[in-house]
Amino acid sequence: MSRKPIRVLLVDDSPLALVVLQRMLSSSPDIEVVGVATYGRQALELIPHLKPALVCIDFHMPDMNGLELTREIMERFPCPILVVSSAVGDADSDRIFSLLEAGAVDVFPKPRGGTESAALAAEDLVKKIKIVSGVRVFGRRPKKPTFPVAIDKAPAVLIREPHERRIVVMGSSTGGPQALHTILSELPSHFPVPIICVQHISSGFLDGLVGWLGSHFRGKVKIARTDEAPLPGHVYFPEENTHLVIDGRGRLRSSHEPPFGGHRPSVTTTFRSVAEHYSNSAVGVLLTGMGRDGGEGMQALAQAGALTICQDEASSVIFGMPKDAIERGAAREVLPLKDIAAALIEAVTPAAPDFNGRIQNRK
Repeated sequence: MSRKPIRVLLVDDSPLALVVLQRMLSSSPDIEVVGVATYGRQALELIPHLKPALVCIDFHMPDMNGLELTREIMERFPCPILVVSSAVGDADSDRIFSLLEAGAVDVFPKPRGGTESAALAAEDLVKKIKIVSGVRVFGRRPKKPTFPVAIDKAPAVLIREPHERRIVVMGSSTGGPQALHTILSELPSHFPVPIICVQHISSGFLDGLVGWLGSHFRGKVKIARTDEAPLPGHVYFPEENTHLVIDGRGRLRSSHEPPFGGHRPSVTTTFRSVAEHYSNSAVGVLLTGMGRDGGEGMQALAQAGALTICQDEASSVIFGMPKDAIERGAAREVLPLKDIAAALIEAVTPAAPDFNGRIQNRK
């Protein structure tokens, strides 16, 4: 039985751009352009009638720009959004992460150049639409100003394991920037251990990701440098196109070893290194992402006695990476995204025995 084609709505104020995009997508029998709109309000009128599986939108438009339109769509008609625009190149990282924060799944630069490059761009765009159309999206409501505080949702008295957690390591891919934003924005500035994050991201966008997350985390977010000692309240990302590992002295090191499973940085490579150095004093978190990177690494963490947490399917944009770890039996806890920050705070909070000999949180 053949699958129904992916229903796509194109939104761009340039008639020429709409023609070019339609021509690019006509090369795939798996994609059907069900409508076009030349401005944002027209798109909002069409969406409930056309019910597209995905909306491709430009950024610069006269009545409402791509960021405003993304917010409106996610509030009123949540569906996967791919921003296809000349305004989402590697020099526009602030804009890109604002779009992701508003609910867009991904961005794709408008093709430039001759026939050959246009053909390659068409192939890449078709692949991107097939990926993005299959993701799970969540409706957004306008945010009220919030002031994050340390979360204390856990019961006051808990049975605690005797060893101390000394580091958190997180891995993610598709949907990861949004997931990391959700977690880091809920952590306190005095978070008592360092955090290492490995995110699959296109070349040129790492600085923008670090800057965006840093504006929402009350500690420090930075790109790791070789020979640094990981510090509490700091979040470290690998340098572009390198693995991030822990050396024998407990310091961070950038590694140019070959890609693992097609990835450099690789979540599994970093997880394994953390498992080897920190063993049961680590906390590993595997978030939304396509593929299987991180599953083997989480298995190594679990075997070393670390606390291992996977994001659940319902809150994952793509459940590939967490699913692989869960199927390996490597996840001790499977949690919705909204509960992971609280779990991390609970995991690293110092504990002391109460008068009954149990272990109790220190307030």
